[in-house]
Amino acid sequence: MSSITYGGYGGRVRAPNSVWRGWDRFDYIMVAAALALVTYGLLLIYSGSLPWYDGPVASFANPVAKQVIFASIGIAAMLVVSKIDYHYFTHYAWVLYGIGIVSLIAILLIGQTAYGSTRWFDLGPVQVQPSEFAKLATILALARFFSEHGGDARDLRTLLTSLAIVAPVAGLVFVEPDLGTTVVFFAIWLGVVVVAGVSRSHLMVMGAIFVAALPFVWTFAIADYQVERVSVLVDPERDPLDAGYNVIQSQIALGSGQVLGKGFTNGDQTQLEYLKVATKDFIFSLMGEEFGFVGAMVMFALFILLLMRGIRAAQLAGDTAGQLVAVGIVMLILMQAYINIAVNVSLFPVTGIPLPFVSQGGSSLVSLFVSLGILQSIVMRHRAYRQT
Repeated sequence: MSSITYGGYGGRVRAPNSVWRGWDRFDYIMVAAALALVTYGLLLIYSGSLPWYDGPVASFANPVAKQVIFASIGIAAMLVVSKIDYHYFTHYAWVLYGIGIVSLIAILLIGQTAYGSTRWFDLGPVQVQPSEFAKLATILALARFFSEHGGDARDLRTLLTSLAIVAPVAGLVFVEPDLGTTVVFFAIWLGVVVVAGVSRSHLMVMGAIFVAALPFVWTFAIADYQVERVSVLVDPERDPLDAGYNVIQSQIALGSGQVLGKGFTNGDQTQLEYLKVATKDFIFSLMGEEFGFVGAMVMFALFILLLMRGIRAAQLAGDTAGQLVAVGIVMLILMQAYINIAVNVSLFPVTGIPLPFVSQGGSSLVSLFVSLGILQSIVMRHRAYRQT
């Protein structure tokens, strides 16, 4: 009996016998679920872009062609990352985390502003949103931190230090401002510390402090347009042509789809351009209008399958770092999907959170496939880091 360890911090690793080592454990079901969601998204992007795009199909300006290119880049990145030991990513987690911090600071100084937020670097034909990659860097940093502290979040000092890791990136995103992504960062932290065994009493005290601080955050930190978005969430009719417009149109689109939907490219709210940003923030409303309740259930089934495969990766992980990275990625996908759908069904204020693998957007799509590559790396190597 011998112990094979690594952790990225001085252990030993079995050398692979060939380039094919591990592919027998590659999770093809996970990839199939992600590709099905991407295909679903391509259909919806095509339909949603019909009213405003009439250019050539084989053009980078074509939103469908652009999404296909980003998906191809993402898939290639996933395959490359899956062949790299995930411990190398946790080993350089602080470097990646630092790059994330610097990029988020830079975006506030030289980033492009749109829809009231400064979130993108404008690189000519493409826009890069660094917060998408900062999420993954934060997950790796949290996994590295807890793996160096016994994987245990019961100690209050360790718990507060882990929160201090998330706070700077979440704060920089919050001042862009981007409330939805800020919530995603803290949800990732919560998921990781729960798996790391956080004390329930510590969480309750921190939750009470957060609730007590909410009035001050609402008064001094929330932008006026964000306050207005929360207000119209309760009563969108108070400002139906401005702040409440998207809320009302998304409700109409979803409700009009009923059980089977109006049919592909036949959604009135979308094709008549009442539903704004239909290929991005409100792509779920577009889906509901054209594919109805049945289409929504199919999409939910694909997300559940994908998330279950991510949970399986966490269960298979042979060490704390792999387990926490997998949990963080699952929380990332889950919370982004939840917030996007909640916005569309008027349960969350309007925010620019994309629907994972479905919404139009290159940064989100590539970063998500890189995340899947790390999950695949965990699955493909889990036997090497267990005792044999």
